[in-house]
Amino acid sequence: MAKIKIKQTGSPIRRPESQRKVLIGLGLNKMHRVVEHEDTPEIRGMIRTVHHMVEVVE
Repeated sequence: MAKIKIKQTGSPIRRPESQRKVLIGLGLNKMHRVVEHEDTPEIRGMIRTVHHMVEVVE
């Protein structure tokens, strides 16, 4: 399966607790950190939830 790289570009400060938990679930907790995951519908849904705080890196 394909891999997808995700970079955190926004801060979780003043965001709902559910969005903070999604970032932690993705393995992100500090600005500009990059993680790599399998490209699954579940990961895509998590990215969609916090799309204003992350970007997909090629």
